[in-house]
Amino acid sequence: MNAHTKIETIAFSRNPTSKPVDAAARAELLKDPGFGRVFTDHMITIRWTKDRGWHDARARAREPISLDPAAAVLHYGQEIFEGLKAYTRSDGSIALFRPEQNARRFRASAARMAMPEMPEAMFLQAVEELVKIDRAWIPGGEGSLYLRPFMFATEAFLGVRPSHECLFVLIASSVGSYFKSGAKAVTVWLSDRYTRAAEGGTGAAKCGGNYAASLLAQAEAIDHGCDQVIFLDAAEHRWVEELGGMNVFFVFDDGSMITPPLGTILPGITRDSIITLARSEGRTVREERYSIEQWRADAATGKLREVFACGTAAVVSAIGTIKSANGDIMIGDGTGGPITAGLKARLVGIQRGDVADTEGWVRKIG
Repeated sequence: MNAHTKIETIAFSRNPTSKPVDAAARAELLKDPGFGRVFTDHMITIRWTKDRGWHDARARAREPISLDPAAAVLHYGQEIFEGLKAYTRSDGSIALFRPEQNARRFRASAARMAMPEMPEAMFLQAVEELVKIDRAWIPGGEGSLYLRPFMFATEAFLGVRPSHECLFVLIASSVGSYFKSGAKAVTVWLSDRYTRAAEGGTGAAKCGGNYAASLLAQAEAIDHGCDQVIFLDAAEHRWVEELGGMNVFFVFDDGSMITPPLGTILPGITRDSIITLARSEGRTVREERYSIEQWRADAATGKLREVFACGTAAVVSAIGTIKSANGDIMIGDGTGGPITAGLKARLVGIQRGDVADTEGWVRKIG
């Protein structure tokens, strides 16, 4: 097959595991799966090479991946990933939330990292294939099946250029709450030493290097007793950008909201959904810069009533306190607020089938 041949979907070979986790052991794991520790029986792999394009699509047992020591990803970090969830809805069906947006963002990340762009239909095909195979791993209650598609450079060579070979992999993890603190407002550390991304960089791409660069700041946050870190811009160190793994929103006393503009931050799918839901309630939502100085001032006067972070993993989490080297900031009474809670309830309700999906965001599987 020519690498330029247009192929949108692909045929999968199916090789189920010969050693699935038995039902009793699986049930025990799903009682309290935590986040990112419990994995399902299977995975999806699809290969890409410059001469053949996409090929060798397999639904197979989850197992270690063999790599040459010279594989490009190990030396130059050419890698991207996504994150989305499969939910059990109130009617017993299984559904995904806006997976088309994940497929588009995966393509955009690939383009930024000089990697092959997977057709959106193929991405969705892979996701549905794995969910159908491992649907028994979806926890009950508020749990979900977290899906992690990723792609990395596998060509064995030492030289700075885009790899001619890549491997797409999809794994799944049964998950509960992202934060150990559960539903209460989280505490965030303001990083004044490290930046996450700069203009012209890879901040808008979902690539591993962005997260690796944030880990030291995240460790610093934990050392200060915080759940997460929040970054300022790289140029002036005064404009709020995003958390280590989530977008951020500010809610004011008139009910209006601000969220930092796109460019150096990740275009979050939950972020976009929150903007749509808030505007449908008649709220003014501005995508504009907001400085740390203004944050302090607005929190002190009470103009700023609520702050929350959002993302696929944590959904919506109220931020109660910001800790920093220059003093702490408490938002309201430090416990969250009604607008945050209302938007989260509406979003989760749509995902679970308890609130009408007027936007056509839900994609049912089987």
